Amino acid sequence: MRVKLDNIMCTTDFSELSNHAVFYGASLAREYSAKLYLCHVIDLSSATMYGEATYAFESQLTHMEDYAHKRLKRIMEKYSINWEPLVTVGNAADEITRLAQEKQVDLSITATRGRAGLKRLVLGSVTEHVMHSLPCPLLTVHGPENDPALTKDKQIKFDRILVGCDFSSDSNLAVEYGLAMAQEYQSDLYIVHVLETPRYKEIPKSVQGAREEIRKSLHKQLKDQLEALVPEEAHNWCKPKTRLLSGIAHEELVKFADVQDIDLVIMGVRGHSLVESLFVGATTERVIRKAGCSVMSVRPIGRQA
Repeated sequence: MRVKLDNIMCTTDFSELSNHAVFYGASLAREYSAKLYLCHVIDLSSATMYGEATYAFESQLTHMEDYAHKRLKRIMEKYSINWEPLVTVGNAADEITRLAQEKQVDLSITATRGRAGLKRLVLGSVTEHVMHSLPCPLLTVHGPENDPALTKDKQIKFDRILVGCDFSSDSNLAVEYGLAMAQEYQSDLYIVHVLETPRYKEIPKSVQGAREEIRKSLHKQLKDQLEALVPEEAHNWCKPKTRLLSGIAHEELVKFADVQDIDLVIMGVRGHSLVESLFVGATTERVIRKAGCSVMSVRPIGRQA
């Protein structure tokens, strides 16, 4: 059940937050004996970051590329891993997707925020575009402050993993990744389904009893489905637990992750069309924004949303 992570790509805009994402990339590359591609996309609309205006275009572009390569080399001086710099020019989301395809990347990593003047790594439309266009999972990383996955000896360790599940193909894949990473890190694994029930101000007393029976039956059915996702042998190398929650999905997931000190949340990019609560666009983005830990969004390799 081991996840194949032979090639990992990490994007950086040289901000402190994106450098923490590089730290994640280096740690995972070391854990999985993978190659790390360190990517920087030059956005000409933000050329003032490089200390020059964009007159004398060719010479300025060469200067910016040289600057980027030197910065990447400086960042990686303290890491003893197999790595390769990727410096390119263009639209960040498009370039990240293209390079991930070209290098057959198994996991892409980015920070949730970048430099104030650079929108390409900032959570929002670009990140959402990358999330749906990458041919591999995307791991979004917050800053080092209060990062639950950061150990006292400054290592990345996923001791407690949460997987959101709505029984769609994407969320089933998220469960597979959760099981595999729990095996790698010997983690506690929580597989969670959020049940969003209709809210009625007034329910006739005559149907309240039947409604309660239906609720109990549904909860049992969903609980059985969650437990069926965990193979028996998984209990030999991790501690899988299933949970049913009720409420607004992204709020319940974030609250559960906080209470349980979760180090990593794994979610599918898309879910069932009638179950938008966990996995469609804005909800995934809300979890990434509000969770206090890193979030991995997964979908079938090579499929574009």
